[in-house]
Amino acid sequence: MDISHIRKLIRLIQSSDITEIEVTEGDHTVRVSRQGSVATVAAPAAPQVVTAAVAEAPVAAAPAEEAAHENVVTSPMVGTFYLAPSPDADNFVSEGAKVKKGDTICIIEAMKLMNEIEAEYDGVVESILLSNASPVEYGQSLFVITPL
Repeated sequence: MDISHIRKLIRLIQSSDITEIEVTEGDHTVRVSRQGSVATVAAPAAPQVVTAAVAEAPVAAAPAEEAAHENVVTSPMVGTFYLAPSPDADNFVSEGAKVKKGDTICIIEAMKLMNEIEAEYDGVVESILLSNASPVEYGQSLFVITPL
């Protein structure tokens, strides 16, 4: 991916409400993320990190964005995401389902170990962000759960 593509991604971030975008082209991946008043461009496959200043007006909806991030359940590890304990079993949760703190909401398989991921608080599953048997990275968003 050449620098002109990266500049286009930065302009896209600057001119919209998008806070992060990741583009994979062949074996190259570029993630552009806006955090505060700086957009960071990182190519995980390469050791370079390019940072560009972004002129950004203060956003009145910042607390709403922070609140939305608080409701996102993220992956504690790298592995494979499963919604059910076995291929022929029912899913642990579905969109609109109520969960209680400690309920198993998914499994992440890592190094042939099945790790149960539990709800951290009582709430309603607003959305499931991955499909079954998807690869997942550390910190990747899995669910949006609105607290009760």
